[in-house]
Amino acid sequence: MLWLDAQSVERLGDFRRLVPAIQEMNREGTDRVERMLLSQSVDGAAQNDWLMLPAWRYGRCFGIKIANVFPDNAAKNLASVQGAYLLFDGKTGETLCGMDGPMLTLRKTAANSAAAADWLARTDSETLCMVGAGALAPHLVEAHCAARPIRKVLWWNRSRPSLERAIAALAPRLPNVALAAADELGDAVSSADIVSAATMATKPLIKGQWLRPGTHLDLVGGYRPDMREADDDCIRFARHYVDARFTTIEVAGDLTQPMAAGVLDPAAIIDMEQVARGLKPKRLSEDEITWFKSGGGGHEDLATAWAVYQAFKEP
Repeated sequence: MLWLDAQSVERLGDFRRLVPAIQEMNREGTDRVERMLLSQSVDGAAQNDWLMLPAWRYGRCFGIKIANVFPDNAAKNLASVQGAYLLFDGKTGETLCGMDGPMLTLRKTAANSAAAADWLARTDSETLCMVGAGALAPHLVEAHCAARPIRKVLWWNRSRPSLERAIAALAPRLPNVALAAADELGDAVSSADIVSAATMATKPLIKGQWLRPGTHLDLVGGYRPDMREADDDCIRFARHYVDARFTTIEVAGDLTQPMAAGVLDPAAIIDMEQVARGLKPKRLSEDEITWFKSGGGGHEDLATAWAVYQAFKEP
């Protein structure tokens, strides 16, 4: 069986290919998408998770991502997230290939944010504020630079050494973009056209009072009800978008908390399928603040895996 390792997935998963693939998937839809989670309690408060995300586009392709999250791996010098993706032919059921799951997730998640920014951020956006310096952050920076004419990145992280390592590693890949460590988060946010956050924050880091008119806010990190990256003012000042309702509205704290407080009306939330099909608007004016919450999902994994496989097949 063909196996695409992490380096191959990253190389083949060029964002100029992945962003249109995510947008096409939103226009056309996915026939079936499911989610299954099995968990194992371990010593202390930790929990090992085995997550399975199958999706099917009838007559074209189907696949499943298996993500294994073992938090204690860090103490063993192993990655906490392991896994793989299996892709199948939609006409015959034949196995097309397997590929590295963690790298597929990184490229998919970043491409998803860039696909939304391509529809929601101002076309002249030149300054990006990146919040967080984990494994996903460099991919988000690269993806946003592929979707918009970014010339400057103001990058903030709680830990300065890890931030400096991330900047040094990414700089050769973006020779025409100035990457700078930001000392004050508020100053960086208020200077940016696009603000992208990928953190594990449980209390809001980004304040709505920092957002200048025309900003696009991209929230990626908070994936549990107790996690949150942006405060209520960000909600009050913006038009609200999500990638998919089933992975966000009842899951992410950036939605569940303001909805519970009566700050956010679920009926006002627009998803990317609605935008892709022209059922709901993109950005309405140059001064509008747009707010996007990413939740992921097996449909996005499938679109990404298919695009990576098609890139491999090209001569």
